Amino acid sequence: MGANEELRRNTAPELEELELELLLEAVVRRFGFDFRLHDRAPLKRKLFGFMQLRGLATLSQLQDHVLHDPATAGNLLRALHVPPATLFDDPAEALMLRESAEHSLRGAALPRIWLADCAGAGQAWTLAIILSEMGLLAHAEIHATVASDDMLDEAAAAWLTEAELERAQSAYAQAGGKGRLADYFTIQGGHAVLAPSLRCHITWAQYNLVTDASFNEFNLIACQRALPDFGPLLRQRVLQLFHDSLVPFGTLGLDRELDPADPFSAGYLALSPGQPWYKRVT
Repeated sequence: MGANEELRRNTAPELEELELELLLEAVVRRFGFDFRLHDRAPLKRKLFGFMQLRGLATLSQLQDHVLHDPATAGNLLRALHVPPATLFDDPAEALMLRESAEHSLRGAALPRIWLADCAGAGQAWTLAIILSEMGLLAHAEIHATVASDDMLDEAAAAWLTEAELERAQSAYAQAGGKGRLADYFTIQGGHAVLAPSLRCHITWAQYNLVTDASFNEFNLIACQRALPDFGPLLRQRVLQLFHDSLVPFGTLGLDRELDPADPFSAGYLALSPGQPWYKRVT
């Protein structure tokens, strides 16, 4: 055990909790990102992992670096948000996106999909490919929202190597893909980027699930990767936000099954047993 790790382990729990509160307050006041209602366990895992990589022993030391070093601040905020996805990195999620699209988008005049706290270009590109294969992309709008301008820049600049594209082929097939994944990409100079005919259906925007209001009505909302980090109060707020943003008979994809105590849970029916994907029926 290193000296920094030993010091952290020896920090009194009540002192560590005070340091955490001060750090989170500093982050929201300095940068506008509010993690105060996030679940403590995953939040601490991310913070302590970040500290270990940088040789920091206490949350107070981390706060000092965050407030005085823009690079550390940017890296920390990225570490606390949803980690970037790779193309078809979750075949089970992709299969449910196919089923959900069939339930909620087929027949809609202008299908709108919201990837809330999107995990970057990999997740958005996965959905665009799925909708294209289903013949649903031509009139669809994919709204991919992320928490920061830096994450917007990441999405805009995203690309894959040809080797990465080849490795994603098997996951694409597990997710119901029938064709050749490379056919959906423009490849030049060893860089693979989603073809413009698909990419033009994705609108990227900065959006804060903690503070921002509903901004449109959607036929499909998916938020599986950010919700596990939210504490109970924040989770209830976000579920209310999704309900306000989802059209009747639209589909909602979550991180886990709805609890009877969740807002409006009685108005949702599961698409598949044991899966946290729901159709709104009231």
